[in-house]
Amino acid sequence: MTKKPLTAATIALINIAAICNIKNFPLFAEYGLSVVFFLALSALIFFIPVALVSAELASGWPERGVYTWVKAALGPRLGFLAIWLQWIENVIWYPTILSFIAATFAYLFNPALATEKSYIIPMILGTFWMATCVNFLGMRVSSWISSISALLGTIIPIILIIFLGIVWIYREPSQIEFSWSCLFPNIASWNQLVLLSGVLFGLSGMEMSAVHAKDVANPRRDYPKGIFLSAISILTLSTFGSLSIAAIIPAKEIELASGAMEAFSYLFNSLEIPWATPIIAAIMTFGALGMMSTWIVGPSRGLLASAENGDLPLFFHKKNKHNMPVGILITQAIIVTFLSLVFLLMPSVNSSYWILVALASILYMIMYMLLFISAVTLRLTKGEVPRPYRVPGGKWGIWVVSGLGFIGSAFGFLISFLPPSQLDTGNYPIFISILVGGGLLFCGVPLWIYHSRKKDWLK
Repeated sequence: MTKKPLTAATIALINIAAICNIKNFPLFAEYGLSVVFFLALSALIFFIPVALVSAELASGWPERGVYTWVKAALGPRLGFLAIWLQWIENVIWYPTILSFIAATFAYLFNPALATEKSYIIPMILGTFWMATCVNFLGMRVSSWISSISALLGTIIPIILIIFLGIVWIYREPSQIEFSWSCLFPNIASWNQLVLLSGVLFGLSGMEMSAVHAKDVANPRRDYPKGIFLSAISILTLSTFGSLSIAAIIPAKEIELASGAMEAFSYLFNSLEIPWATPIIAAIMTFGALGMMSTWIVGPSRGLLASAENGDLPLFFHKKNKHNMPVGILITQAIIVTFLSLVFLLMPSVNSSYWILVALASILYMIMYMLLFISAVTLRLTKGEVPRPYRVPGGKWGIWVVSGLGFIGSAFGFLISFLPPSQLDTGNYPIFISILVGGGLLFCGVPLWIYHSRKKDWLK
């Protein structure tokens, strides 16, 4: 019998690599000290509910993740829509992590390139196609890359920026005031709250590792354990890492793609060790590549399950000798190539970065609303299915937790359509047209595909 490769610790590292990347911290840091309030709020109404619900569903239905859960609760049409949304939001999100990789890599030789479109776009395309080819090598290689990159390229830089942030506050004036009055945000303007959708999106993905549950030695015991271990780690590191960047860089100077490297550059120059900047840039580039590798393969394997169920044409069934869904991987690489052109339409790298985050958030929040509805439905209609882990509190517990998660997801969905006051998003009609048009397109396509299914798609 083949030994299963993943453990609870590996699941936790995969989640940390996929979610808690220093790439998210510049966006969080735009809130200053009030990021503590927003992270706490996001944990209450979104992050913790996702973790609790995913742990229960994965322990009861350990195969194939979101597709299986929503299909069992709401039927195959919405199951296909859910896994499609989980997949396509990743495809839309890829150019943002790729722009972070490109901007970070620029600090190895010329930091000025970090905001240049002529450099960012070719780097995005070359990096993604290379990462796609690496994932052709199989799940064992992919999980190994994720675990190593989580340790060397994610956890170490985050701990370092937290430590150096404390050093900065001790030696230099802080860019934020640490007081009770600054802890709570001004919510008089909706535009001040828009970045919350980015915070929710930055904390999303806890359910993604459920597609790996069947590769865990004991999925009913070890998968929930890995979920909770990663939840505690992610919230702690995100809070202190974001505050470090906020304390070092003036809010108006924070670049979403390169803000972390800006902070390290400020710090190392202050400590008179500028030679350390390219070293940390190389480490962070490796970490971001591992994070992206995790996301390339996870949702793709989930979409493969729906393809094998007859929801997609035979091309999307194609797998190589390593059992990797090459048809889906190639398709998403082509879509990423076209989506990357949004960097040519928007006035800056910052605005391009945000509009892709907003569009991906809109689609992902729809998926999460389906997820929370499914959790309640399955508890009510299939309560007899064994679940080694259940959301505490019986039926009231699942209603409260799923209700909070649904409200948080719905709020994240609605707020994403507003331009944030902290960023220049250019012409508003273009901004809203991309979000509304993209949302309708990427929700309409799977429903049209499902309606057009053919018998020979079921193989």
